[in-house]
Amino acid sequence: MKIILTHEVSGLGAAGDVVDVKDGYARNYLIPRNFAIRWTKGGEKDVEQIRRARKIHEIQTIEQANAVKAQLEGVKVRLAVRSGDAGRLFGSVTPADIASAIKASGGPEVDKRRIELGAPIKTLGAHETSVRLHPEVAAKVNIEVVAA
Repeated sequence: MKIILTHEVSGLGAAGDVVDVKDGYARNYLIPRNFAIRWTKGGEKDVEQIRRARKIHEIQTIEQANAVKAQLEGVKVRLAVRSGDAGRLFGSVTPADIASAIKASGGPEVDKRRIELGAPIKTLGAHETSVRLHPEVAAKVNIEVVAA
């Protein structure tokens, strides 16, 4: 199935790219989560609009990405969440929670879709996540999850 990506998807492409994927992957994952739309002849007009919007929001050069990376790696992120007696969280820490904690800690504003969690964060303590700033630059952010 031919689709147009509306958001960046790891291993697949960036917003505005037209890609071929398996039907089930598109129908069951990409389209319901608004990561993509079906490709049509009329959709080609949307591709250019998506690409223009992407250029406005993305970091343009590797130098800019490295500057933001230095800011992110220099900030101490502390996230207070509700937890049980054994240190297990009620739920888990989401990329949106991490993005708001980075902003509250004095770091740069980060899009939640660029934060990659290796595994769900469900315990108190120190955790490390990755933030894709540019296709060639990723920043490692250390997060300390504490009880609220």
